[in-house]
Amino acid sequence: MLAAAREADRVAAGGAAAEMSVGDVRLAWDPGGGWTSFLTAADERKALIDLYLPICSATAARPITVAHLGQSLDGFIATHAGESQWVTGEENLLHMHRLRALCDAVIVGAGTIAADDPRLTTRLVDGPSPLRVVLDPARRLTPEHRVFNDDSAETLYVCAESLIQPGERRFGRATLAGVSGAGEGRVDVTELMRLLRARRCARVFVEGGGVTVSLFLEANLLDRLHVTVAPLLIGDGRPAIRLPPRAALGDCHRPRYRVFRMGGDVLFDLEIESRHAGADGNHVTQVI
Repeated sequence: MLAAAREADRVAAGGAAAEMSVGDVRLAWDPGGGWTSFLTAADERKALIDLYLPICSATAARPITVAHLGQSLDGFIATHAGESQWVTGEENLLHMHRLRALCDAVIVGAGTIAADDPRLTTRLVDGPSPLRVVLDPARRLTPEHRVFNDDSAETLYVCAESLIQPGERRFGRATLAGVSGAGEGRVDVTELMRLLRARRCARVFVEGGGVTVSLFLEANLLDRLHVTVAPLLIGDGRPAIRLPPRAALGDCHRPRYRVFRMGGDVLFDLEIESRHAGADGNHVTQVI
């Protein structure tokens, strides 16, 4: 799949249909829709490949931002104490590493760094580690976390520009970047996305947590959202998606979706840009 992602810009520049092979898997490029595979429904590899083709089809001219959350049946990503390892199973952990490998940048919020101290690398799969972007509007983190002190990948530490001193450029080993504010404790994520696109990040992965993913969703900056639901009941804890409430169901976002089974979990792949699409006839059930 990495080969398909790397070839997307080249074949898109040609402006015509094209084909390529990844091992023994043949892919076709549609200038209007990106990559599709020639695999039949009976081929057990089809579901896995189809899940990632929309991301592989992104180009500099048609970039993509995809987010992911793993949650319990009752909609929580962690306990109130912050314990989240692991709500979902091993297959979903591999899925997140594949998304990192396919994307140019991975974004997490300060809460995820404080709770999990992740490395945000691709150590479980083949492929390069992306640019690691830590979003900390109020600059409450300290530099001892692993992403600020290792050489596994480049790290960008993003906070409100008002909190950066003149001449200050580093936070541990990370590059410090200021973004204009959008209210108390918030930054303008649209400006952050402009910064990342200027760094040639065509594929951006918002890995979490719930506050950060909700921020991008509310700002209409997501193209796709992966929600993996585990057969687990937490009761109460840290919530997944939280958006301003709507008074009527007709005003709520009902995107097109595909459903994939990942071991004991179920993953919903949501096309966020397809607003108000009816549920009937707009889903595909596949098994990984």
